[in-house]
Amino acid sequence: MAPIIALLALLLAPPSMAAELKLATWNLDWLTLRPVGDPALPADVHPRRPEDLARLRAYAAILAADVVALQEVDGPAAAQAVFPPEAYVLHLTGDRVVQRVGFAVRRGLNFIANPDLAALELPGSRLRSGADITLTWPGGRLRLLAVHLKQGCRQDRLTDPTRAACPVLRTQLAALQGWVAQRRAEGVAFVLLGDFNRWMESGDPFYAALQQTAGLTRATEGRSSPCWGGGGFIDHIIAGGAARGWMRPETLRVLVYRETAGEWRERLSDHCPVSVRFSVPD
Repeated sequence: MAPIIALLALLLAPPSMAAELKLATWNLDWLTLRPVGDPALPADVHPRRPEDLARLRAYAAILAADVVALQEVDGPAAAQAVFPPEAYVLHLTGDRVVQRVGFAVRRGLNFIANPDLAALELPGSRLRSGADITLTWPGGRLRLLAVHLKQGCRQDRLTDPTRAACPVLRTQLAALQGWVAQRRAEGVAFVLLGDFNRWMESGDPFYAALQQTAGLTRATEGRSSPCWGGGGFIDHIIAGGAARGWMRPETLRVLVYRETAGEWRERLSDHCPVSVRFSVPD
């Protein structure tokens, strides 16, 4: 009987994170529990109804990612409305803004919280720091940086004086290059993921500058997003170091909402979750 019991134990054991890791990014579009009219919210932002939060929570369960980079989340309570504490551990930046960045990490996975990449949050701006964690397991570690960069310079020249957002994005690029250079010097596997607010196709100078800092592989390269009628990706998952070999770009997925009426873009999110799988070493 002993071999049979041992076999059953193996079959019933949860899958090891060392075999496969599903990483995702999801901009939740002003996810907040504040009431209508709260002075911290723009006039055109309408907080979610309870049934909207329930739908988002159901989509998070369908996504079933091991780690989700979060954008536009108004603190832990709002994040827990979508990622329940019995399933996920949260880590958010210390920014004092409504649109915070962070991670939801599946319980059972070990991680270390690193200092926020505060250089992305420019003085006097309402921009966001980067959330920085390191996943650890017996066979290795993986550094993750979640970002939400400046909006308004999706494809323009970073030096374009007519686009006020572009010089800001250029400054944020320098901060990302510094972070990537540090990871390269350490020799650690790393992934940048989140809302870059930038198309990165056709020799984009933003992505080219990042690649000059270290070799990178972008899961969304050459792809179009089917989210809300389709278009270019601005939500990206980018691997560097050994993680380039771990990432399986063919597993890129976009979780498209079943709801198609225009009202749902505001009630759910104007972004869809984007995910890709990694085969990490034991």
